[in-house]
Parts: sequence; structure tokens; C-alpha cells
Amino acid sequence: MRDVVSRILLDTNILLRVVQHSSADHSIARSAVLKLAQADVELCVVPQVVYEYWVAATRPLASNGLGLDVSTVEAAVTSLLQEYQLLEDERGIFTHWQSLVTAYGVMGKNAHDARLVAAMKRHGLTQILTFNGADFCRYSDIEVLSPADVLSGKAKLD
Repeated sequence: MRDVVSRILLDTNILLRVVQHSSADHSIARSAVLKLAQADVELCVVPQVVYEYWVAATRPLASNGLGLDVSTVEAAVTSLLQEYQLLEDERGIFTHWQSLVTAYGVMGKNAHDARLVAAMKRHGLTQILTFNGADFCRYSDIEVLSPADVLSGKAKLD
């Protein structure tokens, strides 16, 4: 068994770009994930990421989705769960989430991102790989990594 250097949460947008070959971000997302895996980083997902993946992958193209059918997405999710470490939801995540949304004055759909941060806290993760760094910049105790950061070597791996 390999020694894991660190653990990083993969945001939904990373997973979607890895499978969306037509995306301009496909290559950089895929390359960043491969580089992290080769550096013995444990790549993690939480149930919320899987739910969001399902929603976006099955949503019609006209509604900013991938337009995939249920059986295709089911197979993709099965593959994701074999490839990445699933960190289960636990009761403590809610407490972390409630503290975060209150402390940071989180409103509206940004509460979804707060839940990812709450899951990170509950599972001891301090880094997230995402294309949407601005969504997480308010949280001073996590490090937001972009695929470009990973590929350029800017990202320090815990």
C-alpha cells in the first residue's frame, strides 16, 4: 500500500470537466487530477459532490448540463466511487455547517459551498481542488487550489 502524502477534496466542477471532453477545461482538470494521484495524494469526494455530479450530468444541455442518460451517469458514479475515496456524511457535518454559515454570514446558494467546507472540517481535510475558488475564499482555514495551481507547482500539498 502506498503512503498518502495528503488528502484533497475534489469539487463537482472538477469531476464534470474530467468527463466532459468538449469542455475547454477538460485537459487541465484531467492533468491536475492525474498529477495529484501520481503524487500519492488521496483524492476525496463527499456525498454532496456525487449528488451535484448526478444533477449536472443528467440535466439537459440546454440547461447547462451534460445531457447524459441515467444509465450512463450511474456507470460514471460507480467508477467515481471506485476511483476516489468517498467520505461519508456524518452527524457532525451539520454542526460544522451551522457554525460556518453563521460565522461567515453565508446566504443563499453559497450555503451549499459551506456544506462542502463543513464536510472538509469534519473529515480533517484542508484543501479543495476547484475551478470556483472565489466561492471558497471566505474560509480562511482551508486552502483553495485550482488545476493551474497544481500544474504550475504553486500548490503546496499538506
